Amino acid sequence: MSSPARYPGDLKALIRDIPDFPKPGILFRDLTPLMGHGEAFRETIERLAERTAPLEATAVMAIESRGFIFGAAVAARLGLGFVPLRKPGKLPHRTRKSVYDLEYGTDGIEIHEDAVPAGTRVAVIDDLLATGGTARAAVQLARELGAEVAGVLFVVELAALQGRKRLEGVPVDALIVY
Repeated sequence: MSSPARYPGDLKALIRDIPDFPKPGILFRDLTPLMGHGEAFRETIERLAERTAPLEATAVMAIESRGFIFGAAVAARLGLGFVPLRKPGKLPHRTRKSVYDLEYGTDGIEIHEDAVPAGTRVAVIDDLLATGGTARAAVQLARELGAEVAGVLFVVELAALQGRKRLEGVPVDALIVY
């Protein structure tokens, strides 16, 4: 998708609603139009970086797969290390795993056991906060490795699903709230 000639100045305007995906009754918030617009994507990364910097993190952890797009860009922008949290079976070294509930099923994520030294201060970044299961699993894995979670940041939050409640005690921020 090529970038439109003019950016509307509203990131939310570039998020597409897809009803009944991935199953009936789910309204999927599609961020690919936002990512496909160069100026809007750059602004999204800048805004996430501005909110991450005060957390004084020394690494960014991001959740597969769309979280990688935002998290890696923020880590590079801030000169921080990047730690991928992957779907089970995708990492080649010794891992730790956390299983969690989704709005529409269950899933899991893994991290290399040596991904972050104890005492590392991490910011967790993902594309969307729904029920909070994925983010809570990320926080749990970071803590199991001895890291301190400085905050969890999202491009979009679906407030009605109350995902923040599953992240109590951790600073949570989102650029766009539905």
